[in-house]
Amino acid sequence: MFSYTTPFTSPSLLSLSLSLCDLLRVVASSSKMLARLAASRFNEIRQIFRQPSRAFSTALNYHLDTPDNNPKLPWEFTEANQAKVKEILSHYPSNYKQSATIPLLDLAQQQHGGWLPVSAMDAVAKIVEVPPIRVYEVATFYSMFNRAKVGKYHLLVCGTTPCMIRGSRGIEEALLKHLGVKRNEVTPDGLFSVGEMECMGCCVNAPMITVADYSNGSEGYTYNYFEDITPEKVVEIVEKLRKGEKPPHGTQNPRRIKSGPEGGNTTLLSEPKPPPCRDLDSC
Repeated sequence: MFSYTTPFTSPSLLSLSLSLCDLLRVVASSSKMLARLAASRFNEIRQIFRQPSRAFSTALNYHLDTPDNNPKLPWEFTEANQAKVKEILSHYPSNYKQSATIPLLDLAQQQHGGWLPVSAMDAVAKIVEVPPIRVYEVATFYSMFNRAKVGKYHLLVCGTTPCMIRGSRGIEEALLKHLGVKRNEVTPDGLFSVGEMECMGCCVNAPMITVADYSNGSEGYTYNYFEDITPEKVVEIVEKLRKGEKPPHGTQNPRRIKSGPEGGNTTLLSEPKPPPCRDLDSC
């Protein structure tokens, strides 16, 4: 007797059908989960971009016009700095003026109290005869250029591995707590701001900070390293700067001379002997 079985009543096909349904449910569930994760991440990014640009170690690479930073504001070098501009340009061939972009931006930043408004960058672009975007590219690439206001004393804590191992995070925490600010914020009196800088080449004297002093404009600008510091010592340095004093820079360890070993040299204590295989007097 002939019997007919529909494909859907076949045990093997029924099992396959259920497996496919389960797979589709898993895919749908995964898609929803990925969509939720993507939406959550997107909201996080939106929140980041709503924060002030100085919430980061350096300002973000975008510009929003503000009353004190827009291209309509006039900006030019002072008479004294115009002489420096000519001197800087004299170092380069006349058809390579753009090579002076970095030193001119540095001079503009010193004149403007430690940061670069867009109108200052436009002035530099005009001097070196390039489109403004070429100067913006430089100013947003190098962390030495500040795109937003900083304090008269801009304190930069080295955050690279040797300094971190030697306690740079504690140095930064002590500064922020003492000044009552977050990283890259300016104190209410406009005197101090704290940022992070990558390796400044003083690993042997880690941890260290540098102090960019913009309190006297470009004429009195200094950029000094303070090495072998402790949380207590860095607070002392801040208070001396607040009083208008000039704390000694370099190593803060009294048992070291510059980058020499603590306690003095233990090797190379005499004049080195010449190699026996050469007659140096005959040279």
